[in-house]
Amino acid sequence: MNRLGKKASETLIEMALSADGEECNGPETISTAGSEIPSSSEQSGRKYNLFLKRRLRIDKRHQSKDSIFFRDGVRRIDFVLSYVDDLNKEWEKKLERRKEFESNLQKAGLELETEDKKESEDGKIFFVKIHAPWEVLITYAEVLNIKVPIRENDIPPMVENPLDCVLFPLRLPEKVMHPEPDYFTAPFSKDKQELYLINDESTFFSPSMRNRIVNYILTRCPYGTEEGKKKFGIKRLLNNGTYTAAYPLHDCQYWKKASDPNCDSERYTLYMEWARFLRFYKEQPLVLIRKYYGEKIGIYFAWLGFYTEMLFLAAVVGLICFLYGLFTMDENMSSKEICDPAIGGEIIMCPLCDRDCEYWRLNTTCESSQYSHLFDNVATLFFAIFMGIWVTLFLEFWKRRQARLKYEWDLVDFEEEQQQLQLRPEYEAKCTQKKKNPVTQEMEPYLPLTSQAVRFCISGATVLFWVSLIIASMIAVIVYRLAVYAAFASLMENTQTLQPISGVLTPQLATSVTASCLNFVIIMILNFFYERIAIWITDMEIPRTHMEYENRLTMKMFLFQFVNYYSSCFYVAFFKGKFVGYPGAYTYMFNRWRNEECDPAGCLIELTTQLTIVMAGKQIWGNIQEAIVPWICNWWGRRKARNNPENLYSRWEQDHDLQTFGALGLFYEYLEMVIQFGFITLFVASFPLAPLLALMNNILEIRVDSWKLTTQYRRPVAAKAHSIGVWQEILNGMAILSVVTNAFIVAFTSDMIPRLVYYYAYFENEHSPMSGYINNSLSVFLISDFPKGNEPKENPEDFVICRYRDYRYPPDHEKKYMHTMQFWHILAAKLAFIIIMEHVVFIVKFFVAWMIPDVPADVKAKIKREKYLTQKILHEYELEKLKERLCQGDTRATEKEFIATEGRMELSRAM
Repeated sequence: MNRLGKKASETLIEMALSADGEECNGPETISTAGSEIPSSSEQSGRKYNLFLKRRLRIDKRHQSKDSIFFRDGVRRIDFVLSYVDDLNKEWEKKLERRKEFESNLQKAGLELETEDKKESEDGKIFFVKIHAPWEVLITYAEVLNIKVPIRENDIPPMVENPLDCVLFPLRLPEKVMHPEPDYFTAPFSKDKQELYLINDESTFFSPSMRNRIVNYILTRCPYGTEEGKKKFGIKRLLNNGTYTAAYPLHDCQYWKKASDPNCDSERYTLYMEWARFLRFYKEQPLVLIRKYYGEKIGIYFAWLGFYTEMLFLAAVVGLICFLYGLFTMDENMSSKEICDPAIGGEIIMCPLCDRDCEYWRLNTTCESSQYSHLFDNVATLFFAIFMGIWVTLFLEFWKRRQARLKYEWDLVDFEEEQQQLQLRPEYEAKCTQKKKNPVTQEMEPYLPLTSQAVRFCISGATVLFWVSLIIASMIAVIVYRLAVYAAFASLMENTQTLQPISGVLTPQLATSVTASCLNFVIIMILNFFYERIAIWITDMEIPRTHMEYENRLTMKMFLFQFVNYYSSCFYVAFFKGKFVGYPGAYTYMFNRWRNEECDPAGCLIELTTQLTIVMAGKQIWGNIQEAIVPWICNWWGRRKARNNPENLYSRWEQDHDLQTFGALGLFYEYLEMVIQFGFITLFVASFPLAPLLALMNNILEIRVDSWKLTTQYRRPVAAKAHSIGVWQEILNGMAILSVVTNAFIVAFTSDMIPRLVYYYAYFENEHSPMSGYINNSLSVFLISDFPKGNEPKENPEDFVICRYRDYRYPPDHEKKYMHTMQFWHILAAKLAFIIIMEHVVFIVKFFVAWMIPDVPADVKAKIKREKYLTQKILHEYELEKLKERLCQGDTRATEKEFIATEGRMELSRAM
């Protein structure tokens, strides 16, 4: 091993900073003059001419400003650091940190080249370009266990799908879908370089591999000692302002190919074939995405694409169920009776609030009862059961798709790898105490148990406080609903302009819509603050590894988002109208506001309204945040650069002006989709069109995410991942919970069970079993029984009785206002339905999960075949090396060693 390779293999954190007393020469810089922007046009023109002359001098050295190479045009730029040389009180300290840090990077084998601030577009920013030479790459490729090609894959491809001719319009060109041949791979080893297919050292490691290796060094490189503690890592230097940015470069501009023939222009290909909305119907180039951005981003888009494909089936079935409700609307007996002036027009309903509300006729809710039938019909039950099975199919088939990707992307032996399991630099920096690791027998930092307990207590108390705050805000919205209902009722009764729409926009619906909008605004405000709180308390806990950090943050954020987004839907579905009481003995919240009642047609239409507003509002707001906000920020940041010719706007400056796709960028994407998944599973029985809305959103989401990642963000550092991580367990939990919630929605929120009980046990007309249901579902109250102070102020028509939604005995019965036997029959039927539906769906779910293997049979065979061939190739290589040693007379290569190696090959073949 040469000296450079030896240095690169040393642990950077343990590097002796005063190695041999020598100071590395500073990185090469371009010396220029004139960094201030002149105020007058004459001075501006003079300096601009000087600027062009300076560029011409560079052009003579064949330097392209849009190049991704050093000035020599040979060494590739793998990473860029930027900083502003501001003369504040910490200027000297930052200068010392940078000098030490860059010196240590050079000791680690990296090569640096600095662009002076006078060369930048604004004359203020220095850029440090970093190149990893071959010796560094092969050293850290072995450390990171990177798999590289050893032989082209000779396993025959899958049998062609007979539907390929039908799906041809959805396909992308083969060169885009598979930009390079498929290879058998093996972990890289410096001692076996002859084994690998190394045609060109400069292109053997892809740009994503190179930036991953450089990032690994940057996160562990020390830069000195402060306050008695050793400081290291680019993240700390970014946090304290020593550097302003650290990022790998895009390979070209997204709207045109690079002029350099050595550049693959993969960004341009991704934009043209993937990131444009007009390509929404095309498949995703997952291999190219993985090659350019790394496996972690690739697996996200693979999951999002698969989820969108599966939504198509759910959307079609949901649309059919909705159309069934639409076409049978006129046949709904309940709506007919409510709208009939001789039935609904003669039924006088009790006031919906104390004192200020008036008696009202049932047929005033005619339109809302008809719309309620769209979602509250027999198809609702079928769709709820179907979605319970669909969720299982989605999760099981995703496991199979994920297993195939693991094989194709060389992630079979990837067990969260060293990058995930290694200690976080922040953990190493903040934990001053050390203890011996029982596995490695090495001293490593640790956080004392007492400190962990204190931090967890603070974290738990903070999460509990914010969850309580959400519940308090939900109660405030409920109080709003109770307080404004009377105002809406009075307004709609007395305002002539609202009379034409009073049939559709009832006081109940007006209250529900405004409360849903208010609730959505509160949700977004709380969400904005809690995101920052969750990151702060997770940082305070000092998780040991990157995986621990992501998992803890994920659980905190999901718990909060779950309560934040779903609490209002749970209230409408399971609490509203359930604890109302009856006229003369109503239930009051805080002994002041009377609990809300459901519409005579049921609460399901209100749950649909709540779900639609929150779900659609979140999706619209999310797309605005993801697309429009980054575009505006980038437009504002580049407004000055547009005044300069394009050839003066360097590749590193172009990327510097883009937005940063942080370490939590994918976290928010997953969170958004999982929350949507909850909407279409937990409450789908109330809104069969939810999967259709989600499908349309996701078609847009894929293109928005790809567009912003390709055009609006700096290139993220490549990272590996073999699955969607903890999100898989969250989805499994939501799938199980969805069966329970939908069973309760059908039983307690919809009007299906009471109608079925009446149909089979309490019908009054054999020829039309459902006729008379509305009259049967409304109880009678004697107006004179109203307590003093609760009766309406006016009774202009001198009504004697009024009706209310419940099953209670009439005032002339000996069990006056007590629940009837029919009430208990309906309650028993609801509980029986929940038990039966849950058991049936769970049995089918577990049977389907058992029937579908997690790993396809052909993938299992390919994995075994590849392992066998890889072992065979490695053993043959070792045998050839041993033969060479024997031929050269190496006495250490004995005959027994030769026999043992051949025996190992035979054993491998047999296995």
